[in-house]
Amino acid sequence: MPTTTTTTGVGGGSRSGGGGDENKVLETAQRIVQSLNSSRNVDTQDMLHIFSSFDNRLSNISLNNNNHNNNSKTTSYSSSFSLDDKAIVDPRFELAESIILNFNGDEGLMSANEDYLYAVDEIIYMNQNLNVDDHVVGLADRVETALQMAMARLEDEFRHVLIQNTVPLDSDRLYSSCSSLERRLSSSLNLNIVPSIDDVSGEDYGDVSSGRYVHDRARSLGVNEGDVCVELVNGDGVLELKEIADRMIRSGYANECCQVYSSVRRDVLDECLMILGVEKLSIEEVQRIEWTVLDEKMRKWIQALKVLVRLLLTGEKRICEEVFVGSEMIREVCFVETAKGCVMQMLNFGEAVTICKRSSEKLFRILDMYDALSDVIPDLEDMFNSYDDDVGEMVCSEAKEVLEGLGVAAIGTFVEFESAVQGEASRKLIPNGDIHPLTRYVMNYVKLLVDYSETLDGLLKKTEDDSDQVQNDEGYSSETERMSCIARRLMSLIKSLESNLEEKARLYEEGGLQYVFLMNNILYIVTKVKESELRNKLGDQWIRKRRGQVRQYATSYLRASWSKALFCLKDEGIGGGSSNASKMALKERFRNFNACFEEIYRIQTAWKVSDPQLREELRISISEKVIPAYRSFCGRFGSYLESGRHVGRYIKYNPDDLENYLLDLFEGCPLVLHHLRRKSS
Repeated sequence: MPTTTTTTGVGGGSRSGGGGDENKVLETAQRIVQSLNSSRNVDTQDMLHIFSSFDNRLSNISLNNNNHNNNSKTTSYSSSFSLDDKAIVDPRFELAESIILNFNGDEGLMSANEDYLYAVDEIIYMNQNLNVDDHVVGLADRVETALQMAMARLEDEFRHVLIQNTVPLDSDRLYSSCSSLERRLSSSLNLNIVPSIDDVSGEDYGDVSSGRYVHDRARSLGVNEGDVCVELVNGDGVLELKEIADRMIRSGYANECCQVYSSVRRDVLDECLMILGVEKLSIEEVQRIEWTVLDEKMRKWIQALKVLVRLLLTGEKRICEEVFVGSEMIREVCFVETAKGCVMQMLNFGEAVTICKRSSEKLFRILDMYDALSDVIPDLEDMFNSYDDDVGEMVCSEAKEVLEGLGVAAIGTFVEFESAVQGEASRKLIPNGDIHPLTRYVMNYVKLLVDYSETLDGLLKKTEDDSDQVQNDEGYSSETERMSCIARRLMSLIKSLESNLEEKARLYEEGGLQYVFLMNNILYIVTKVKESELRNKLGDQWIRKRRGQVRQYATSYLRASWSKALFCLKDEGIGGGSSNASKMALKERFRNFNACFEEIYRIQTAWKVSDPQLREELRISISEKVIPAYRSFCGRFGSYLESGRHVGRYIKYNPDDLENYLLDLFEGCPLVLHHLRRKSS
C-alpha cells in the first residue's frame, strides 16, 4: 500500500502527499504557469521541483532527475536562497512574484485562490531571510515591491471580509431575551414616570397613589453571555480574517491591519448603540432636553449599557482573540481602539446627567444609572485594565469618575427632595379633609426609595451622620442607633412631612376637620409603612407611636365637634331636679341639640374618612358618646313635653334615628336632615 506523509507549511494548513499525487501537482503547476503566460521553457522536472518547493508540503514526492529512479527531498527554503556568482533569481520567487503581480482578485482571495496566500508566504519568507550579495542587483527592491502590493490587496480583502461577515444586531431578539430575564429576576418593566413634587398640589392627584408612578427596575437587568448569545462575526469569516491578519502581522503591517479592524468594528458598535436607542449627544444637548424625553433616554441608556458591556464588548474581545491569536499585543490594541469610542459615548451621557438641573423626579433614573454603571465597572476593568495600555486605564478611570458623579447627583437630588418636603407651603386645602396629595406623593416616593436602600445607604455614609437629629426628634435613641443611615434619613423625612401636615391642618376653620385631616394623613402614612419594606426599616415601635397619635386625634375630634351638642344634654340650668324642670329650658335644650346635630350632619357627611376601619371606629365612638346621653336625657325630661302641644318640634328624633344618621358621616357626600324624614344616601 502507498504511504502518505503530512507536512505543515508556512500557511499553517496541511496537505497529504504521496506518489499518487504527482500528476495532481504537475497539473496545478502547469495551470499556474499557463495563467501567468510565462514565456520561459519549463520542463516537467523543473515544474515539479519549483511547485513542490513553493508549497513546502510535498517534500516526500519522488523526483525523477536525469531518468534515474531515486528519492530526493525538496530543497529547503534556507538553501534555496543561497545565491552564488552564477545564480540569478530563485525560480520560486519569480513564480510567487508573478502570482502577486498578475492577480486580479475578482473572485476574492481566500475563497477562490488559495495559491495567492502561498505566494504571499513565499514573499514574506524571502523578505525575512534574503541575504543578497552584490551580484543580484535589484532583488531586494523586487521583493519589497511584491510585498507592498500583496499587503495592499490583503488589507482591502481584510476590510471586505470583515464587512461582509459582520452579523447585524437583532434588537428584537435581544430585547425579547433581556425582557425574559428581567421578568425572572425582578418586577416587570413599565415606562411610568415619577412626577415632580411641584406637580402634586393640583386638582388631579388621584393617580399618585394608584401605582402609576412606580419606576421600572432596569437596574435588575442581569444579562450575560450565557443567557443571550450575540454572534458578531460569522465563524467562517473569522477563519479568513485570521489567515490574512497572520500574514499582515508577519510582514510588519500590523498597524494597517489593526486600523482597518478597529475602524470597521467601531462603526458596527456605533450602529449597535443606535439600534439600542442611544444617540450621540453633547452635554449641552442633554441639558436642553425636557424631562419626559430625557427620562426615556436614561431608561434606554441603562438597558444599553449592560447589553454593550456584557454582550457586545465581551463578544468583541472574543473575536479579537480569535482573529489575532498570534499576537497578544495586537489583539489588545485592536480591542481597546475598537471599544473605547462606544464606551466613552455612554460615559459622556452619564456625565451630562450628573450636571443636569436637579429635581425629585430624576432621582430614581439617576440611581438606576448608578447601579447599572456600578455593576459593569468590574467587567470594564477586566476588559481594559488587563492590558498594559494607557487608553484602557483612562477608560476605567473615566467610568469611575462618572459613577462618582452619579452618586453625588443622587444624594444632591435626595437632599433637595427633603428640603422640598419641608418647605412645601401650598395653602390650598382639601375641602373634605381627605388625604393631601403631598402625603400621597411623599409616601409613594419613599416606598420607591426603599428599593434602593443598599445603594443610598452606601452613598449617605460618605456624606453625613444624621442620627443625633433623628434621635432627638423621635425620642427613642436606642432603636435608632441600630438603624441604617438610609432608615434614619427616611424617618427624618417622614417627620418633616408630618410637621408640614400639622401646619396645613391649622388652615381649616373647623376644629373637628383639622383632626379628621390629621387622622386621614397619619393613618395613610402608617398604612404605607406597614405594607412595604419601610416597616423593616422604621420598626414596629414607630408604627405604634403613630397609631397612638391617630387615637389622640380621634379624641380631639370628638371634643371639638360634639362638645356643644353634648352640653345640651346636661342637667345644669334646667331647674335642679327632674320634677322642677323648666319646660321653657327643656324646649330650648332640645331645640339647641337638634340644631347642633343637624348642622353636624350637614357638614360632616361631606367630610371624608378614606380608611373604612377608621371611619367605622369614629362612628362607634360618636355613638357611644352621644346616643346614651341623648337616650338618658329623653328618659328624664321627655315626659314633661309629651303632654304639651307640638311636641314633635322639640323631640324630633328618637335614639335609633340618631344612630342611623351617624352612619352617613364621613362619606364625602353632603346630606341634609328634613325634620322627621331621613334623607337617603
